[in-house]
Amino acid sequence: MPAPRPCHNGFARPVRWAASSALAAAVSLANPAPAQPPSPQTVRIGIAGPLSGGAAHSGKDNENGARLAIEDLNRKAMVVGGHALHFELQSEDDQGDPKQATVVALKLCDGHVAGVVGHYNSGATIPASRVYHDCGLPLVNASSSSPQVTRLGFETTFRIISNDEVLGDALARYAVEGLKASRIAVVDDRTAYGQAAADQFARAVQARGIAVVDRQYTTTATTDFAPVITALKAKRPEVVFYGGLDAQAGPLLRQMHELGLDARLMGSGGVCTLELARLAGAENVDRSAICTTGGGLVSALPGGVEFEKRYRAAYDADVQAYAPFTYDAVMLIADAMTRAGSTEPQKYLPALAKTDYAGITGRIRFNDQGDIVERPVMLITFSGGKRVLLQEMK
Repeated sequence: MPAPRPCHNGFARPVRWAASSALAAAVSLANPAPAQPPSPQTVRIGIAGPLSGGAAHSGKDNENGARLAIEDLNRKAMVVGGHALHFELQSEDDQGDPKQATVVALKLCDGHVAGVVGHYNSGATIPASRVYHDCGLPLVNASSSSPQVTRLGFETTFRIISNDEVLGDALARYAVEGLKASRIAVVDDRTAYGQAAADQFARAVQARGIAVVDRQYTTTATTDFAPVITALKAKRPEVVFYGGLDAQAGPLLRQMHELGLDARLMGSGGVCTLELARLAGAENVDRSAICTTGGGLVSALPGGVEFEKRYRAAYDADVQAYAPFTYDAVMLIADAMTRAGSTEPQKYLPALAKTDYAGITGRIRFNDQGDIVERPVMLITFSGGKRVLLQEMK
């Protein structure tokens, strides 16, 4: 038998200690410690919109809706392709600017997010959608209503709200048939969104045998609308349609009343927010504003009332307009991943195209262009500065 080896304290180590250690090691090998579960796979979803500038309130509203969806997905502890998933939101500020939107899109592509929700403005979404197409990244839009968004032929682009052709026709029909207006004027801010919305409304009015009595233009930086209003007053319109965002529509409506232009103000989704009431004054929107969004009044959506409660509790604020739709957009991406059994964009993209999803905003299916099928149009007015349903158009 070999001599025992000395311990570090100078005493010989008993042979029986070595034997017991060997026995313990053998037992350990026979009964290994439970394996630790693998760490969840992180899946990042991008969202892009204006987090600074005049439309920052709308961009933040969209981001908030997406964050609620991310929280819900993580509570579900989803497993896709045998991997537990942990979702994260990567939010980027495109400033509502087309050039910055392409910069953001490139950043999201290079950062290998799994999908994108956005952008807010049509003028930002259109150039960004080309970038996403080129890098094979699915884009689900929840607030841009220009028809051009889905007419570029990109199989990566989807939209879950109605476009301006649908909205413009509904507003024109109500102006002519509901309000019996025969003198209608049109103003737009010369952006891709504002001009397209105004053009569509004007065509729909003219198709109903009513001539547009005046067409005026502003910019996204206009604050003094007196020259435009003075020109409009000479034409005595009963309805003024504004193609643009609430940041200009609010001051325009307020100044219309201050300068004695007694006309209804109409507008699409960029106008139809709570911010319009704040900027124009509750008494002015209550008397004059009629608008519609590509999705509809939140409280009239299938899951809208509960969503509003959750949103208010989480952010101490009211929904501006499209937060429920960005919520559903995130959930659609996750649903497509589940059905495809993969989080890789090129693998779940075909499943996204075949979506048939019951969301909080209603049933979501896509046509061949990537536009939503059968989204009802809700005309909205204001009472006490709050949006209320005026009429549902079918």
